Amino acid sequence: MPSEATAADCEAHGVERDRIRIVPWGADRVEVSAAERERVVATYGLPPVFLLFVGTQEPRKNLRRLLEAHAAATPDVPLLLAGPAGWGDEIEIDSRTVRHLGRVPQADLAVLLDQAAALVYPSLMEGFGMPVLEAMAQGTAAITSASTATAEVAGDTGLLVDPTDTVDIGEALASVRDDPAGWARRGRRAAERASRFTWEATAAALESVYDEAVG
Repeated sequence: MPSEATAADCEAHGVERDRIRIVPWGADRVEVSAAERERVVATYGLPPVFLLFVGTQEPRKNLRRLLEAHAAATPDVPLLLAGPAGWGDEIEIDSRTVRHLGRVPQADLAVLLDQAAALVYPSLMEGFGMPVLEAMAQGTAAITSASTATAEVAGDTGLLVDPTDTVDIGEALASVRDDPAGWARRGRRAAERASRFTWEATAAALESVYDEAVG
């Protein structure tokens, strides 16, 4: 399992705890050249300051509440949505303050994560939360849910919110606008924390699990 939250879910559904091993995933920092940054900024018309959501639009991603919180608290800060349209809730997007970029190439995503003031990811359910770790690896801290596996990934580097409380989400969004220096510090701490989540560590942990299984 990639997280304690996933392990707890499995245990709640009848899997014995002594059969479960936690193996977190990893993420690599992508070095972004000045030319690549300029290309992506021009391609997407990126504003100087923006919030970023990355993921498929589906009910568990909690986009409806995120959009409500954004409209109430930070309509002056553009919110960019990167990812496919997905399924589920019919969500109305105010194109004056929110832009849906659709699916973006991986190389472009690295620049978007690098440039964002914060990743916003108040999901209702996650097994790990790869977008949070990938943002952290680029030096961008996250606003994410206190009640899912993403809290384990973010630690104390971002802000953990109640994903069912639009006021709580909105206050976190406002803090990005009102305290850019503080969020820059959070980003540096996020990058340091992300550096511990390596694919080498994942591979070593999996090897240990396989050795245990055959031993």
